[in-house]
Amino acid sequence: MVHKEVDPRDPLLRIQRLLDPGTDSLLIERTDCGMIAATGSIKGNKVVVFASDATIKSGALGVAGSQVIISAYREAMAKQLPIIGIWHSGGARLSDGVSSLNAFGEVFQSMILASGRIPQLSLVLGPTAGGGAYGPALTDIVVLAPEGRIFVTGPDVVKSVTGEDVDMASLGGPEAHSKNSGVAHVIASSEQEAFDEIRDVTALFANQGHMDTDLEDLDLSAFVPAVTKRSYEVHPLIDAILDADGEKLELLPVWAENMTTVLGRFGGRTVGVIANNPAHIGGVLDSAAGEKAARFVRTCDAFGIPLIVIADVTGFLPGAGQEWEGAVRRGAKLLHAFGEAVVPRVTLITRRAYGGAFVAMNAKSLGATRVFAWPDAEVSVMGAVAAVRVLHRRLLADLPEEQRENMELELAAQHDKVSGGVARAVEIGAVDEIIDPQHTRSALARTIAATPHRRGDHGNIPL
Repeated sequence: MVHKEVDPRDPLLRIQRLLDPGTDSLLIERTDCGMIAATGSIKGNKVVVFASDATIKSGALGVAGSQVIISAYREAMAKQLPIIGIWHSGGARLSDGVSSLNAFGEVFQSMILASGRIPQLSLVLGPTAGGGAYGPALTDIVVLAPEGRIFVTGPDVVKSVTGEDVDMASLGGPEAHSKNSGVAHVIASSEQEAFDEIRDVTALFANQGHMDTDLEDLDLSAFVPAVTKRSYEVHPLIDAILDADGEKLELLPVWAENMTTVLGRFGGRTVGVIANNPAHIGGVLDSAAGEKAARFVRTCDAFGIPLIVIADVTGFLPGAGQEWEGAVRRGAKLLHAFGEAVVPRVTLITRRAYGGAFVAMNAKSLGATRVFAWPDAEVSVMGAVAAVRVLHRRLLADLPEEQRENMELELAAQHDKVSGGVARAVEIGAVDEIIDPQHTRSALARTIAATPHRRGDHGNIPL
C-alpha cells in the first residue's frame, strides 16, 4: 500500500505540533473551507487554536473559513481561554467576492471585542497577505517564523502600482518586521523555535503563578557601571533580576533597541520588565521607544501582569526628525499607558532619571506603586553640568577658556546641593525609598506581592 505523504503545511499537523501531545480535539468538523479550529493544552493550560489551511487555495479565507475563526473566538471567550492563530493565508478568497471581505470584517470584530479580555497570540508560518495580515496585527503577540511573511499587498501589486521591484522577504519577512515595522514581537530563527516561543508566551499569559518573596538577593551593582557616562547593555541586569529557570521572552528586541521589553518569571510569577538600554543612543527616549513601551504597558495592564520599570535615562532624543515623527504624540502614549495602568508597577532608578523622561518611566506622580532608587542615583531636571551651562551661561562665557571647566564643576556641585537630587526626591515623595543594589530583588518582590491583583478594563490596541 502506498501511503500519501502528509503535507507539512497541513493545519492539523501544525496544531498538533503546537499543543501538548494527545490533547487536540477539533472544535468543528474539518471541511475544505481553508481553516480549522481545535481545543487542547499548552504546558497543561487549556487553549483554543485555529489554523489556515495553506494546502487549499494558499490558505485564502472565505465566508465558511471566517465562521470557523469566529466559532473559535466564541469558545475562547465563553471559557476565558487564550486563543492562538496559526497564519499562512493568501487573504480573501476571490471566489467568494465581496462576501469574503465582509467575512473578514466579522473576524476582525471578534478580535476587537476579545482585545484585553483573553490573550490573543499569532504564529505566522508562511505568507500572510491582505486581510490575513491584519488578523495577526490585531492580536497581542505576533511570532514570525523564518518563512513567515506579513504584508497588505504582495510584490506583484506593489510593482504594478508603484514600480517598486521588491520580493516577499524584503517586503514582509523577518528582517523587515524586526527592524523597521514593529509588527512582529518575536522573530524566530527556525520554525521549531517559533513553536517553542509561542508555547512559552502562552504559558506566561495563561499561568501567571504567584509571587514568592523568598528570593535570593544578588548584588546587582556589578551590572551597572558607576561612571554615568559609560554605556552598558541592560540585558544582563534584567536576567539577574528575573528567575533563571523560568520562561522568558524579549519582545521587539531589535526595534527601538534603546527600550527593552521582556516578559518573564520573577519569584515564579509572570511580570513585564521595561528598561532603558544605554547601549543604544544612551538609552534616551525617542518616538519609537515611547510607542514600544506604551504598547507593552497596555498589554501587561490588560492581563494583570505586574510591571518592573528600570530607569536609567537622561531625557528625550532631540531633533527635527524626532519632532516630525511624532515624538510628542507617541511619548504621550507612554504617559497615558502608565497613568491608566492599575497593575502593580514598581520603578527602580539605577543611575540617572532626568527631565520629562523621569516622569515617563513610571513616575510616582503617574501612580507608580513604589519608586526605588539606588544610593548613587541622580534625579534631576537635567545633569548638573548641563544645568549650570544654562543657568550661568553669561558668567561662563565671560571666563577665560582655561578656567571654564573648573568653574562648571564648582557650579555643578553647588547646583546638586540646591536641587536636592535623589534626597530631595525622597523628601517630596517622588522616590519612596533608597535601597542597596544587593537588596533590590527582595524589595521588588515584596512590593509586588503586597499589592492587590488588578487588571485594566480596556482593550490592547489601539492606543
